[in-house]
Amino acid sequence: MPSFFKKKPPKDKKTAKEQKKPAGSSPLSVVLDENLAVIKDKTGNSTDIIIRRLNHSPRFKTEAAIVYLKGLTDSQTIQEIVIESLMKSDPVETRPSSMQEMIEGYLPLGNMEPVKDWETLFQALMSGHTIIFADGYSEAMSTSTEGGERRSIEEPSTQRAIRGSREGFTESIETNISMVRRIIQNPNLWTETMTIGRVTKTKVTIMYVKGIARDDIIEELRSRLEKIDIDGVLESGYIEQYIEDQAITAFPTMYHSERPDVVAGNLLEGRFALFVNGSPFVLLAPVVFVQFFQSIEDYTERFYISTALRFLRVLIFFISLIGPATYIAATTFHQEMIPTQLLVAIAAQRESVPFPSFVEALIMEVTFEILREAGIRMPKAIGSAISIVGALVIGQAAVQAGVVSPAMVIIVAITAIASFATPSFGIAISVRLLRFLFMISAATFGFFGMILGFIILVVHLSGLRSFGVPYLSPLAPFVPADINDTFVRGPLWADRKRPAFMSGNNQTRQGEDTGRPQPDQSRGMVTKNEGDDQ
Repeated sequence: MPSFFKKKPPKDKKTAKEQKKPAGSSPLSVVLDENLAVIKDKTGNSTDIIIRRLNHSPRFKTEAAIVYLKGLTDSQTIQEIVIESLMKSDPVETRPSSMQEMIEGYLPLGNMEPVKDWETLFQALMSGHTIIFADGYSEAMSTSTEGGERRSIEEPSTQRAIRGSREGFTESIETNISMVRRIIQNPNLWTETMTIGRVTKTKVTIMYVKGIARDDIIEELRSRLEKIDIDGVLESGYIEQYIEDQAITAFPTMYHSERPDVVAGNLLEGRFALFVNGSPFVLLAPVVFVQFFQSIEDYTERFYISTALRFLRVLIFFISLIGPATYIAATTFHQEMIPTQLLVAIAAQRESVPFPSFVEALIMEVTFEILREAGIRMPKAIGSAISIVGALVIGQAAVQAGVVSPAMVIIVAITAIASFATPSFGIAISVRLLRFLFMISAATFGFFGMILGFIILVVHLSGLRSFGVPYLSPLAPFVPADINDTFVRGPLWADRKRPAFMSGNNQTRQGEDTGRPQPDQSRGMVTKNEGDDQ
């Protein structure tokens, strides 16, 4: 077992939550006006903090008030349920001893909890809860009334599929969790929610299938999350950078997706999912290198079609990685490997070009990266047009001016298209950076430099880990039983076991009776119509 899975003794007797708990968690006052004054003072008398007094509520027999945050709550729920229930409830003969005793049974809302300190109160208030106060009580009641404007469920913009679900995650963590639960309707789908960020108080939820996910990995995840002590978490990428195994690498060691079906499929293999409120991208780990060449369509089409597509993606990966480097090495050091007619054509094209092949490729690659960034940052209506027109105009002008050769324009264009065809953006951006390193090695030592670069790359990949799982699994170390779903996608009926390096106690994916589909010979076959004998 890796050393980081072993529990280390804490340096301080206080737990991580106690150490990060800020000062100011003083109890509430029994005087209503003092509590409302504290809220106004702490929030700077903000205009979106709504305080409504209930002076004649028969339920309280005293002055009461509700406080909520406009824009994060459902105004209709507050008006029709909270206020009307409190104002129209039956009067009490004796004064209840606590707010909880007074409120319970009269508000048909869920997630009602007593609040006794200011830290808990403000956290509930900023999360969209409505706070109920009553004069003479040193506690308040928090009730769930979240609402406000939210983005509706739409088709994912980054992971499109021809055959598959059209639902994509939104910025609401509750909506995202419910979308996965609609797919995996099992009580063993467990979730754990915590708050990270001293200022933002961002909700972060761990999701995994109990009995399938490895317990040591889930425990390690909890430990890493509890150590995070920052001001704010604005996106899931913040969390990713704090919990990944190795930060000094160009390759992603966590997978992110905005498709519920992709998350559900990974959960069934033993991975965990990490939801961050405000982000439509869900983090998945542990991951392996071959996972970035897979698509959701691989499991909805026939296995030989999916295998051919995966080999195509591997070819696309290598074209994107070493396309310009191969041209540089061949034209600079290994001209004898080029067919004579092609070599003569390339030499004629390069006759008026004043730069070596490496400088040519560098100019074109940098230019295309600029166009790519411009297309992303520009408004959507004109971004794609600028990228296409800019590439055509600049490429044609560069060739006519003799700055680059037509062959180099073709090589760079094919490389750019290949980088767009990579299924995962995380691996595509890594290849864009490594491409320049291979260009430098090819310009320095030719194909020998490229081979040296490949050796360094494979050694680096072999040393990567994702929550203790080798990055090149199941290829290195080689696990024959798990090779069915790597660069080759075997038939689903032959995939009986989950990956051994990923799942925990339950590795059985399907029953023993499930096998290759065959017709039932005992039923017989109808060879002619019933009316033929008449």
